[in-house]
Amino acid sequence: MKVKIIICFLSIMLFSNCKEIKEENKVDTVKANYLDFSKRDNQLTGGIKMIPITTPKGKFKVWTKTVGNNPTIKVLLLHGGPGLTHELYECFDGYFPNESIEYIYYDQLGSYYSDQPTDSSLWTNERFVEEVEQVRIALGLDNSNFYILGQSWGGILAMEYALKYQKNLKGLIISNMMASVPEYNKYAKDVLAPQMDPKVLKELQDIEAKNDFENPKYSELLFKNYYTQHILRMPLEEWPESINRCFKHINPSVYVYMQGPSEFGITGNATLKNWDIKSRLKTITVPTLSIGSKYDTMDPEHMKWIANEVQNGRFLFCPNGSHLSQYDDPKHYFPGVIQFLKDVDNGSFKKG
Repeated sequence: MKVKIIICFLSIMLFSNCKEIKEENKVDTVKANYLDFSKRDNQLTGGIKMIPITTPKGKFKVWTKTVGNNPTIKVLLLHGGPGLTHELYECFDGYFPNESIEYIYYDQLGSYYSDQPTDSSLWTNERFVEEVEQVRIALGLDNSNFYILGQSWGGILAMEYALKYQKNLKGLIISNMMASVPEYNKYAKDVLAPQMDPKVLKELQDIEAKNDFENPKYSELLFKNYYTQHILRMPLEEWPESINRCFKHINPSVYVYMQGPSEFGITGNATLKNWDIKSRLKTITVPTLSIGSKYDTMDPEHMKWIANEVQNGRFLFCPNGSHLSQYDDPKHYFPGVIQFLKDVDNGSFKKG
């Protein structure tokens, strides 16, 4: 009997060691080939590919750039706005390559590096979801390797994509975005606005009441008193060049049409004003990471709720972060995201 137990124990140990060796060999192989573009059709462009997409209003092209090679972890980055750019994510260059994570920068239709049609009928959630699906197919991504990371508006798009096409996903990351715009508006009004200097808030509200959003005083007050508290918690003169460039490249037509001109929630005739998919989250089964930050424009408790509402969710809290927590709390943001990707990849993901 003892002999059988010993043999069984040794067999388990041998299997465990073989598994570890296999995993180590896989990591070494991925690391060795991470920067090898020699067998890819975008070698000449350094990973850049203009992808043709079909829309109800004709054919256009969107800009993508792939960084690295990893056959089982490929992360498509969905930027915010709407109408901003991939430049929001350039800090990922300092973290993902170290872990041999392949990631794809991507400017959605209407954004700076992609085609910019002026037909506002193109700016719908449904049309953007189909665009992402066409990008996925063009890049050869599937549920053996395809992850989406969407932040802010990109988080809305990521959730909408998962609700329709989660069969194509390996993992979903919702960064700094609630699942209900009405609840986001309430949080902005009831929690964030009262934190401001009452005089500054009154001046901003007066400008908004007059619909005078082009007034340079509006932007000046916002950046100094709101953005540096809830968008990116750094003095304006220390904001990374990539962020300044991203704001410089915004497409205001797309932004205002979907998000509206106000920074205190989504109001007016903005198409996203009533967006709410809370009741549908429970249908998402793919491993999901929801990221919330203490000083964010989005309620971190809502982000925690999202992680519990989906069937296989995990919550990542950034205690020093705001809306762009990848920049003002990278010490929590990147280890949490990287761990999620690796756990899903090696089969050890556990919700929580």
